[in-house]
Formats: sequence, structure tokens, C-alpha cells
Amino acid sequence: MTDTTSNAAARLPRTAAVIPAAGSGVRLGPGAPKALRPLNGTPMLVHAVRAMARARAVALVVVVAPPAEVDAVRSLLDEHPPPPSVDQVVVAGGATRQESVKRGLAVLPEDIEVVLVHDAARPLVPVDTVDAVAAAVRAGAPAVVPALPVTDTVKQIAAPAADGGVEPVVGTPDRSLLRAVQTPQGFDRATLVEAHERPGDGDATDCAGLVERLGVPVVLVPGHEEAFKVTRPLDLVLAEAVLARRRKNDGF
Repeated sequence: MTDTTSNAAARLPRTAAVIPAAGSGVRLGPGAPKALRPLNGTPMLVHAVRAMARARAVALVVVVAPPAEVDAVRSLLDEHPPPPSVDQVVVAGGATRQESVKRGLAVLPEDIEVVLVHDAARPLVPVDTVDAVAAAVRAGAPAVVPALPVTDTVKQIAAPAADGGVEPVVGTPDRSLLRAVQTPQGFDRATLVEAHERPGDGDATDCAGLVERLGVPVVLVPGHEEAFKVTRPLDLVLAEAVLARRRKNDGF
């Protein structure tokens, strides 16, 4: 490697991944917190951490764990260490996803300039997707989200039915203008910190939604079908099938 190449690499903004994993995951049924449910015999969280740590861009992974499980998560991740070039930290989460991300941001070293926020429940996101998001932020986008086109027709209703009953339709959005977003979502650190420090009503379902409220532009990059969210028991079956295919084709 030439000195010029070395200097260019040294100037790249350092990137950290924050993984909020403090949710209970009630839709998966009773048992351990969702992030600690086994997938192919290994907790989903370990798969998610591996996906971040294997990315070329990531230098630090911060896991935000359920408060009662911090020591257990530390021990678990010590059994599955990241590559030598990647540091790993575990902190206690808050009552909401937003609070958990904020706690993860609070422990980042000063030299971290790019932050990826990744759902622990998306354990199979490909490394190339992670790097593509980080690269777009490094290229100057303050907020970047991987996304896929919506293939189902979507109906809009006036309000959810309180009893799960009939819901009148009020519109059919043009699905060609809709995207289903995934993680990791990538951000300029200062932008993400500002979004989490600004008072809000707490109804944003992702970090990009908080950034949008600042009036900061959010851009999309192509997502991946294997970056789906494991939410229900059927998702676990699908995730197991993806891992089986990877083992067969890639030795993963």
C-alpha cells in the first residue's frame, strides 16, 4: 500500500454500529428477550453483531441490552468475539427503542463520525448492504436508509379499529412511490445525536423518522431481501432456511 493510499484510509470517518436489543419481542411468544432467541442454535443477537463486525466500514459495535441481561449478553458476546480490528461494548437499554439508541450514542468515542443503527431482529443483513449504507454517509449524505420496493397493494384507513373489527378504507397509495425500510440506517453522528436530543412525541418508529423531523434530507439505497425483520414464529422458520442455504452455498 502506498503512503497516499494509507493517508486516504486514515482520513476515512470512523464508523460505529449501535444495536438496540432491549426489546421483549412479545409477538415471538413467551421466553427469552427476542434478541436472545436461538437461530440455528445461536442467539439472533450474535448473528446481528457478526453482520456488523464483518463489515469493512465498522470499527466498533455497541450492543444495548435488556437491563437485566447486561452481564449475560457480555458473556455471550465474549464467547463469540468480533474480528481483532473491531471493538465491542455492551450497555443497558432504556424503556423505549429511542432511549436505548440514545444510551448507545452516549458511549461512543469522540472520533466516531458515522453511526449505523441496526435492529438485532434483522440478523441476516448481508455485509455488502452494511458497507453500502456506511459508504453513502461517508460520501456526504447525513441520513441513509436501505429499502425495498413495496410489492403488496397498500390500503390507508382512517384509524385502527379498537376491537380489531372492520376498518373502512380511505385511500390506496401508489405503491410505486412506497418503500419498505430496513436497517442498518446510517447517519452523520452529529445529526443523529441532535435528533435524539430534540423533544418529541415519541411516536417515531425508526431513527430516520426522528431525523426527518429536523428537516434533514434522508436518502435511500437498495436494501436486501435477506435483511427482513424476525418478528413472528414464521420469520424464524424463514431465517433458518436462509442460514441453511448459506451453509450449503457459501459455507457460512
